[in-house]
Amino acid sequence: MDSIDDLSSRLVDELAALDPVLATELGIPGYDHLWPDMSPDGFEARRDLFQRYRWSFEPYLGDRDARTALAAGVLCDWLDERLRHLSAGEHFRSLRHIASPFQEIREIFDQMPKHTNEDWEAVASRLRAVGDVLGGYRSTLSEGIRLGLTAARRQVESVVRQAEHLAGPESAWNLLATSCPDDQLLDRPLRSAKEAVAEFARWLRDDYLPEAPTRDAVGGERYEREADRLVGGRVDPVETYEWGWEEIARIRSEMSRTAEEIQPGARIEEVAELLETDPDRAVHSPEDLVAFVENRLNEALERLDGQHFDVPDQIKKVTVHIAPPGGALGAYYLPPSEDFTRPGSVWYSVGSRRSFPVYQEVSTAYHEGFPGHHLQVGTAMVQADRLTRAHRLLVWYSGYGEGWALYAERVMEQLGFLEKPEYRFGYLASQILRAVRVVVDIGLHLELSIPEGAPLLEGRPWDYEAAVDYVERVALQPRDVAASEVTRYLGWPGQAISYKVGERALLDLRELAESRLGEGFDPRWFHRVLLVNGEMRLDRLRRLVLSEISSRAGEESDTG
Repeated sequence: MDSIDDLSSRLVDELAALDPVLATELGIPGYDHLWPDMSPDGFEARRDLFQRYRWSFEPYLGDRDARTALAAGVLCDWLDERLRHLSAGEHFRSLRHIASPFQEIREIFDQMPKHTNEDWEAVASRLRAVGDVLGGYRSTLSEGIRLGLTAARRQVESVVRQAEHLAGPESAWNLLATSCPDDQLLDRPLRSAKEAVAEFARWLRDDYLPEAPTRDAVGGERYEREADRLVGGRVDPVETYEWGWEEIARIRSEMSRTAEEIQPGARIEEVAELLETDPDRAVHSPEDLVAFVENRLNEALERLDGQHFDVPDQIKKVTVHIAPPGGALGAYYLPPSEDFTRPGSVWYSVGSRRSFPVYQEVSTAYHEGFPGHHLQVGTAMVQADRLTRAHRLLVWYSGYGEGWALYAERVMEQLGFLEKPEYRFGYLASQILRAVRVVVDIGLHLELSIPEGAPLLEGRPWDYEAAVDYVERVALQPRDVAASEVTRYLGWPGQAISYKVGERALLDLRELAESRLGEGFDPRWFHRVLLVNGEMRLDRLRRLVLSEISSRAGEESDTG
């Protein structure tokens, strides 16, 4: 029988061949000139691959070797979720404001290597074939129309706008032409690609949009299924909704106290306005934003490595970039390549903004970079002796990953890295956004009402405008960002809650570890346990951590 490591490596290689975009994201060479088949046949090929490897991993689930059993359990969980996702037909309506195939097609060029003539030939080859990959994607969406599985109208309209921008004079792809050392190499491929995108936008607007439902909510059954997949654990929407409101009240109380330190007598909204508009509390160019974030990350890594966190040598570099125009606003992280020749990177999509208040950027830097996503993802990728290749490279749960990044923000606040009151206010603004996401996401998709005693609009049923008001006025986001956020939640049910739900799970585990271990609790040990075992479902993580706590305490394992 093959070893689980051999099976895992073959799974990565076969999936990379089926999905060259994923191969580029992982830094696996040889596929950068190719596109995946995004037609229904392509998704059926993925289903066959996932089912075959699910059967292959199953015999290892009860293995006596703990490492092998954990690897099999994690990978079977991951494969089961993908099989359920395909069986539910979600790929037929995968068209949304963010994180759907269209955005993969647009953004993969940011991650492609561009150092040699061969690299640029791969860019040209991919540009030439944009029409082919969009054609396959269009056939899948067309089959979704036939099956009655279509994206909501609001999501279609967002992608139409994104596609028209990508095809237009300010296209994000224009940067490819200006960066290419050969002035002529990309001319015709770029024109061809933009024409294909323009045609896709026309098809969405003229043919798909009339078939798209106006209702944004997905309902309880689909919401719970998607939340379970994204969070990586069963979610009780009603209990989580009520807890979200409790978190909003708690965080707003902390914000009021911090606001008093910044501007005595001022309300939360007034202090936020001050911090947003004070030129002395801002940087005034994208380049200055990059430098500010880089300095915070480098200082944090230097001070905390070996103290509260163990940072492997391979990931002691994280780069910071401004994203090309045209995408959803915000910050995001891209992991290093498998061989670490491409470092992990933090990206800021800033739109037309040229001035950046920094009060929120400090905790955001820690969330996206160190000790957030960069440490979490990078630590797992280094564990070749402990984790299988598929576990290191493929497995991701928002509940674990985003939960860790939000937990990391809290740790940095506790360690004194938010040294100014405005930085603590920015951290709390990050927290209130994530708490608002919980009630907005669940409230919209389950079509609930805003409870009595809420900060505003109490008693009103949730709808798009109410949600945008909450993100703007309670979560303190600019109106355009608020609109983008709510459109994102409506198209990606269950993802927006994963930050706070994941943080809640990690904080519960830490509280339990501190209670059981007393003075023997070591945060560096706790963080190592969470990170070196890689991504997994939160329910599986809980069992693993409880076992580690019992082992450290010399007690019988309590699996909860």
